[in-house]
Amino acid sequence: MSGGDIAGLIAAGVFAVLVALLAVPLVKLGKVFDQTTDSIKEVSDGITPILDETTVTLRETNKQLARVDAITRNVQDITGNVSALVALFAATVGGPLIKLAGFSAAVRAAFRFGRPGRSGASGRAGAGDRPDATE
Repeated sequence: MSGGDIAGLIAAGVFAVLVALLAVPLVKLGKVFDQTTDSIKEVSDGITPILDETTVTLRETNKQLARVDAITRNVQDITGNVSALVALFAATVGGPLIKLAGFSAAVRAAFRFGRPGRSGASGRAGAGDRPDATE
């Protein structure tokens, strides 16, 4: 054997040791990938029912929101009707009540005007009617 053959054998031995040393981390990395795959599968299996339940919950929520929307529209219609009814009542009863109040104020003023010691429609004594008033 020549020196080149011995150098080739040493290089082959070093390469075999290097491959053996690199094989250990690669095997461990393969185990990590296997565990990661198992974890992802477990998470996937666990999340699928949760997503199904969430979908059902969202469907039911949308149904309830549609009902609430219908109720809100009905309440809005009722509020508009009540507002119109109040306006109609105010227009129907309010006008005659204002006239009645004006009439009763005029009648009171007429009765007060006729009483002795009172002057004017307000029924209050003027400044000249007070005994302590100075001129």
